[in-house]
Amino acid sequence: MRALLPLLSVGRGWRVGAAALPPRRVMSLYRTEELGHPRSKDYRLFFKHVAGHYISPFHDIPLKADCEEEHGIPRKKARNDEYKASFNMVVEIPRWTNAKMEIATEEPLNPIKQDTKNGRLRYTPNIFPHKGYIWNYGALPQTWEDPHLKDKSTNCCGDNDPIDVCEIGSKVLSRGDVVHVKILGTLALIDQSETDWKIIAINVNDPEAEKFHDIDDVKKFKPGYLEATVNWFRLYKVPDGKPENKFAFNGEFKNKAFALEVINSAHEHWKEMVMKKCDKGAISCVNVHICDSPFHCTTEEARSLVESIPTPSMSKESSVEEVWHFLRN
Repeated sequence: MRALLPLLSVGRGWRVGAAALPPRRVMSLYRTEELGHPRSKDYRLFFKHVAGHYISPFHDIPLKADCEEEHGIPRKKARNDEYKASFNMVVEIPRWTNAKMEIATEEPLNPIKQDTKNGRLRYTPNIFPHKGYIWNYGALPQTWEDPHLKDKSTNCCGDNDPIDVCEIGSKVLSRGDVVHVKILGTLALIDQSETDWKIIAINVNDPEAEKFHDIDDVKKFKPGYLEATVNWFRLYKVPDGKPENKFAFNGEFKNKAFALEVINSAHEHWKEMVMKKCDKGAISCVNVHICDSPFHCTTEEARSLVESIPTPSMSKESSVEEVWHFLRN
């Protein structure tokens, strides 16, 4: 039961993903570990802290990237106000790729896995003239779009996921990267009557980052990119036989100030969830660093959760959730 899946790679070693504005660079506090085989239902990308213990990218990575101390490890102070306003982004899908990878919200420690539909791995179709996703796509940790609350701006409930991010920089990032991003604006997608905010952001370490401060700068320096973004989200489910997606505000992008309000609200909803003050449904809130959360576990328990995953050739003696309850009782 405690056999560890074959270790295929450890991401790219110590990732230099969490960095400030050039030329200052900071070694990332996170690395990744791949278990199972890529392009399979067994594939999982787990996250580790620099100290070597497993963590949840959903709950244990801070939302804000300006922490002077992160999990006991001092960080250098920010050099300017713009860096202070940056956020951590967890990259799920690199630009130009099609595999629908996502944080597994219902699994303990929330590794990245490939989504499935009708029992088959899910790949997003190409939307002419683009190949795959047209941005580096990911999520803001420690945010949650509550499916039980109507958003005051859209009058639709949340989609039960962390907030999505479309990173528009010039670099193609890697799955599992944790990068600091500058918020520029947001688009309100209404997906099957659910609010699904899409935050537009840029990696603060991108060579072009200094030119971008708000959503109007995207219109100025990347003409057509926002229109392509709306078109992509409108059509990406049509090849599967579904109708075109709709948007709040007639598909108008809201500015940075509006986007920050959306993020702050989602962060408060996440706090309520992880502190067991609201109905979290099937979402796993197991975490390592939020000590006052009722879902907090030790680093040893987190390691045991990962080691409890059976190899593809083994019969599954018990689910990871069952192991979690066993460890806690």
